[in-house]
Amino acid sequence: MDFSGVIPAIPGMWNGMLMTLQLMAMGIVGGIIIGTILALMRLSSNKLASRVAGAYVNYFRSIPLLLVITWFYLAVPFVLRWITGEDTPIGAFTSCVVAFMMFEAAYFCEIVRAGVQSISRGQMGAAQALGMTYGQMMRLIILPQAFRKMTPLLLQQSIILFQDTSLVYTVGLVDFLNSARSSGDIIGRSNEFLIVAGLVYFTISFAASRLVKFMQKRLAV
Repeated sequence: MDFSGVIPAIPGMWNGMLMTLQLMAMGIVGGIIIGTILALMRLSSNKLASRVAGAYVNYFRSIPLLLVITWFYLAVPFVLRWITGEDTPIGAFTSCVVAFMMFEAAYFCEIVRAGVQSISRGQMGAAQALGMTYGQMMRLIILPQAFRKMTPLLLQQSIILFQDTSLVYTVGLVDFLNSARSSGDIIGRSNEFLIVAGLVYFTISFAASRLVKFMQKRLAV
């Protein structure tokens, strides 16, 4: 084992880490927004909206993320060409961001739905008695409390997404794992670089999991 080649490769690996963090951040933000909309649809009294959201969640939770990444990479340009009639170049980064958002939205939807259902129905009744609309009730009373309760679960799912970003190698994106592996291949030290990459993933994921446990105690209602 010779780890001397790791230090000179740190700048390239850091660029890969920035790519990983950027994909994760955009996937989380978009996934939570879409997931919240889906959760409200599933909780809606409108049967059509509830069934559509339920079908979406069940579908994306039943297929592997690798398939979703590959499918969006191949399908998004085709769909845009069908809609606009023009060849619209879509890079691997954009297609991966869309894939992460759509895939994670299914999981965030269930987290948000559970958080909303954990709030006492008495508070909903009180809000309706005050004359609040459904939107006002959710925005001002229900969702703020629900997000407080489900913050640890959202962080836990974010850790999983951080690890899953390594799958973007299939469409040629250079994330942290791919940059580490490429650097190792160049100097013939793949094992050492993969060990270092594994330690980095473990350190970040373990620290984040400890943060989740701290948040569970701190935000307990």
